[in-house]
Amino acid sequence: MTQVQLQQNGKTLTARLSGEIDHHWAGILREKIDEHIQAAKPAVTLLDFSAVTFMDSSGIGLILGRQRCARTLGGSLRIQHAPEQLR
Repeated sequence: MTQVQLQQNGKTLTARLSGEIDHHWAGILREKIDEHIQAAKPAVTLLDFSAVTFMDSSGIGLILGRQRCARTLGGSLRIQHAPEQLR
């Protein structure tokens, strides 16, 4: 099961992703993360992939879309612990 834990620390919103990111789960994650970005308007949104066990191309779309969302609201996106396939 894919999950996301969201934590606001000052002007940084951290989304710790876990499990598998495929087409189905990317949509669910997108909604949860976007909701928090739009509400908190963080300066930095950090996506932490340290607990992701699988990711297909939907994960790339998840990243690019969150980058657009963050930039639209004046913030930026950073990636932490990217899986090998993403690098």
